[in-house]
Amino acid sequence: MRSIGYVLVGVFFGIVLFKSEAASWFRIYEMFQFDSFHMYGIMGSALILGALFTQWVKKSGTKSFFGEKISIVPKEKGYVRYAIGGILFGLGWALAGACPGPMYVLVGAGYWPILIVLGSAVFGAFCYGLLRRKLPH
Repeated sequence: MRSIGYVLVGVFFGIVLFKSEAASWFRIYEMFQFDSFHMYGIMGSALILGALFTQWVKKSGTKSFFGEKISIVPKEKGYVRYAIGGILFGLGWALAGACPGPMYVLVGAGYWPILIVLGSAVFGAFCYGLLRRKLPH
C-alpha cells in the first residue's frame, strides 16, 4: 500500500516539475548563464520551506503519515566531501541538462535521448556502490 502512495506523490512531483518548467533544459541553461531568476526562485523557495519544515518536525515531534516517529539524524561535519560531491553533481547537471528528479520527468514527457543520461546515472550509482568502501566518507 505504501508503494502506491509513493508512486502517486512521485507522479504529482513530476507533473509539478514539468508544469513549472523546472525540468526544461532551456530553463536550466538560463540558470547556469545567470540569465533568469526562474530556477533560483524555485530552488530558493524549496530550500527555505525545507529548512522551516525540518525545524518544525524536530521541535514538534511530528509523526509520519503512517504513525512512525520521524527522527532526523545529524550529518557528520566535513567540507571536502560535500565540496567534491557538489562539484561532481553540478558538472553532471550542467553537462546533462538535468538533475536526477527531472530525468524521470523528461522520460515521462517523451524526451527519449534522456534515457542515455538516465542509464549513465544508474551506471554511475552502481559504480559508486562498488567503490564505496574504498572512497573517503
